[in-house]
Amino acid sequence: MHATVDQEGCIGCGLCTGICGEVFALNDEGKAEAVVNPIPPEAEAAAQEARDSCPVSVIDIQE
Repeated sequence: MHATVDQEGCIGCGLCTGICGEVFALNDEGKAEAVVNPIPPEAEAAAQEARDSCPVSVIDIQE
């Protein structure tokens, strides 16, 4: 699984980093980005929860 974050739509709330800090981090611009790809198997559920919890729905996870 691979995660991406739409940088233009991200509001930098940090919810994804709180839910799945193994995969997501805030960059120098204060936007979330996927810092680990592929997503480790043990972090897949948390990454999907982060995607589902994103208030602006900018996280995409592909198989």
